[in-house]
Order: sequence, then structure tokens, then C-alpha cells
Amino acid sequence: MLTTRRIFLGSLVATLALAGKAPAQEMRVLSARRAMKPLFPEPASPLEAFTFNESLPGPVLRVKLGEEVALRLANELETPLALHWRGVRLANAMDGAVPLTQAAIATGGSFDIAFTPPDAGTFLYHPSVRTQAAAQMARGLAGLLIVEEPKPPVVDLDLALLLADWVEPDTSSPRVLANGALDTDPIALAPGARIRLRLASASTRRMMAIGVEGARVQVAAIDGQPCDLFEPVRQTLPLAPGARYDVFFDLPAQENGDTKLLLRGMSGAPDSSRTLVTFTTTGAARPALPPLENLPANPRLPEKIALEKSKRIDLTIEGEATQGWRINGAPATDLPAKPLFAVKRGGPVTLGFINRTAAPQLMHVHGHVLRHMHLLDDGWEPYWRDSVIVPEGRTIRTAFVADNPGKWLIAGGFGVGDGPAGWFEVS
Repeated sequence: MLTTRRIFLGSLVATLALAGKAPAQEMRVLSARRAMKPLFPEPASPLEAFTFNESLPGPVLRVKLGEEVALRLANELETPLALHWRGVRLANAMDGAVPLTQAAIATGGSFDIAFTPPDAGTFLYHPSVRTQAAAQMARGLAGLLIVEEPKPPVVDLDLALLLADWVEPDTSSPRVLANGALDTDPIALAPGARIRLRLASASTRRMMAIGVEGARVQVAAIDGQPCDLFEPVRQTLPLAPGARYDVFFDLPAQENGDTKLLLRGMSGAPDSSRTLVTFTTTGAARPALPPLENLPANPRLPEKIALEKSKRIDLTIEGEATQGWRINGAPATDLPAKPLFAVKRGGPVTLGFINRTAAPQLMHVHGHVLRHMHLLDDGWEPYWRDSVIVPEGRTIRTAFVADNPGKWLIAGGFGVGDGPAGWFEVS
């Protein structure tokens, strides 16, 4: 069993700290390579994983808002590689959308990445070569980028937690690992301690229901963007592939009080309901903290979207994985030569996803964040997302401002893989 300090606290420090604008000779290297990892208890043997710098999951990258992310991505795998920064509204050339923005990195090659994230928040980095990404992620190739606010809220623990599926040896059932571990030691803190949990999913295919027992949870950000504080229904978060939540909670005010992070409702899985992490209180109580306040609103996002002036686009998704996908009647498994639509920079867009397939589709829009429209009126949900789940046979509409120039991917499939895809251009 891996210790809590190794699993969790080690991921909280800047394992790959990137501060300021690094000169080329000081550029950090992020190497994708194979490594043997003891993921399950004995007598299970270590499993071969895909890692970044032999870390599973990849190292947590932490920068302050306004600092540059600068690294060299080296590919030591036998398959081509590129890296996408999910939810980051970065420059188009750094998006990792093969072949729109770059060529795939061949075995033994490298690619220099440099961008300054415009927003504070919790973001996911993961492979993005469409024929390889799902298999690479399923073997562990993913990590978190944390862009800290200039004045972060006071907490006793800022915990980055990346969940992922792994198939246990001699079974056909996937198990959920938390920061690369099946079992974790309790995390001990003072009574009344406040925790910021940055929860993310690197699963490639399924929804998870994550609950908290023994504390009152407040959601402060979704998919990297702040929202007004709210308590999730039944203290449970629906965690889709690629999704992220920033949540805050205070531990019990007395000693020996446990708070548990729970995996709930995974039908048919051996761990359909189990504890992922336990927080326990010990020692003297910490001084009381003031009530939690909203994270600062993102001034770079519009308060309103002029829907009456928006470019209205509907994308009809048809087909199936074995026969190929179509978007608006055109084959979409390989990227088409022409964009699905084009828009002038700064223009509002109302984007509808019409799912005529027999499976739910998770559609991720690169380079931008979306407001989901209400189904019954012209309003929108009070938070931003970078992806949308479209149930089978349903239509979901979103709105966004096309404020980031370039060629941007819209990638589908339930997670990261070879689902329906197309692109749009902002000029």
C-alpha cells in the first residue's frame, strides 16, 4: 500500500514547478515512458503503465496566474503522442489537436510547449492523437495543471485528486484508482481544518458519482471556471470523463471525526460503493475560519452572451463506432478538410448538439468554455463547462463567445477516443 504522504501530499507540491518564463536551456522535460507500477495489493504483480517522468498519474504542474508553462514533451513510447490541455483557453498552436495545430510526436521525438494560461483553475492534460489517446490514457497517461489565483483562499490542505479506471489482473472489471492507488491511508488534520479538493476524472468512458460523508461540501468551480458557491444534490458530484470540480469543506470540529470521499453507484463494478479517501481529525482544533466566499469571478469571461446576435449552428451526430460517425451527414471519424463553421473573433455562437446515435456522446469544445442552455427557456446554467454530455436521442444547446482565434477541435465519444469529431475556425 502506498502511503498518504507519497500519494497525496507529494502531488500537492510543484512536482514539476514552472515559474516565470523559463529560458530554453532551463526548460523542464516531461517524458512519456513505460514503467512498472504496483497498482493492486499482493499477490498481484506490478502492471506496465504509461507515465510522465515515471509518475502515475503525471506530475501536478502548478503555476501562478500570469506565469508561463514551459516544458519539452518527449515521447519515449512506441506510439505517436501529442498533449491537450483540457479547459485551458490557450494559444491555438499549443492545443495539441493533431493534425489541426501540430503533427504528432513520433517515437524518440519531442515538442516544445509554452503558453501562459489566461485563467486560474484546475485543468487536465492528456494525450490527444485520436487513434492513440484512449489507449494511452487507459494506461495512466494524464495529469493535472493547477493555475493558482493571485490570492488563493486560506485552506489547511489543497488536495489534487485524479481518478482513473484500471482493470485488475485476472478480472474483466475496472477499478477506480485515486492518484494511482487503490487503497490509501487516512489523512490526519486538525479538527475544523478546511480542505480544497481539486477533483478530476481521467476515465476514458464512464460517469462516476462521487459523494462526501461527514462534511458539508460547497462547489466553487467547475471545469476550471469559478461559479457561485452551491451544495451538490445529496452531497454527490456527477464526474464525467475529463471533468473537474473545485470543492471546499471543513472537517468536524471534534477529535476522531471522519470525513469520507465515496465512490457511489457504479452498477456491476466490484467497487460500486467504496471509500476512496478518509480524512480524520486529531489534536487541538484549529482557530475558526471565516465563512467561505466565492472564488473571484473570471473577468475574461462575459457576464452575458448576446444570444439574439449569435451565429446559430446545429451539429447532428449519427452513426456508430464500428461503422463510422457522421456530423451533419459528413464522415467525421477522420477530420474533414472543411470546418463545420467559421466565425469572426468575438462573435457569439449558439451551438446545438443533436444526438441521433444509440449512445450518449460527450462533446468537448477546444479553446473555449460554454454555457449550457436551459431546455425549457432561453436562459443558461449558472456555470461554465468545456464539454457537454448529450444523451442518446436528445438535443443539448450551448452558447459561447468565439474569442480565441485559430482552428479548434470539437471532439466526441464518451471520453477521449475515436468518437465523432470536426472543427471550427475563429478568424
